[in-house]
Amino acid sequence: MSGAEEAGSFDPGGTGATAWTTGRIITKDLPAPHLVRLRMHVEDRQRHWPGQHYLIRLRAPDDYTAQRSYSLASDDSDPLVEFLVERLPDGEVSEFLADEAEVGDVLELRGPIGRWFRWDTYTPSVCLVGGTGVVPAVSMIRAARHHGRSDQLRVMAVARRPDELPYADELARFGATIAYTREGDDGRPPGPPTADELAPLLDGAELAYVCGSARFARFAEDLLLSSGLDPQAIRVEKFGVTG
Repeated sequence: MSGAEEAGSFDPGGTGATAWTTGRIITKDLPAPHLVRLRMHVEDRQRHWPGQHYLIRLRAPDDYTAQRSYSLASDDSDPLVEFLVERLPDGEVSEFLADEAEVGDVLELRGPIGRWFRWDTYTPSVCLVGGTGVVPAVSMIRAARHHGRSDQLRVMAVARRPDELPYADELARFGATIAYTREGDDGRPPGPPTADELAPLLDGAELAYVCGSARFARFAEDLLLSSGLDPQAIRVEKFGVTG
């Protein structure tokens, strides 16, 4: 399917509001002590753009509910939707997903959501992502490979140490630039990414996607602006503890 056909034949996660549905956990694993990866079959699933997210809602027997937003790691061609969730201290939803949810459980979901932070798979773009903020970039990588457009996407991923970077092997296979701030790697000294490292990734890019903690997002946006990128070309998604 060509880019024009994609844009013209359907609008995944587009103008219509998505309804609540259910998803069954098909696989669950813990890639790190603070992370849980879920792959789910979603009833009445709508097509999605890479970069979009879902709401996951938990419901207690007394009908108390708690919900949180989680980015998709899967691309639209995957028969299952994939989430990578960071287990946050006192996080009602993330703690349940990490500690109590089991394969076969059915959860309430709504999505895909997001008209701003999504990639159309053909606009030349760069991702500057940190920590678990790599998740939407992984969805973009998978979509780029599926559609044969890997040349339209460049990724820089940042983490403190190699064992703290989710999807590190997949990012490396794609050719992402990886910067570790606390440990050196492959001859690169530890430290945040620099403008010189970012410059070749920005060459020809029309959009930049930033995802990570609020602190990382501020740093990344400032780095992009100081590198001369138009502010209107920067799309930022921040994550963290919510009330």
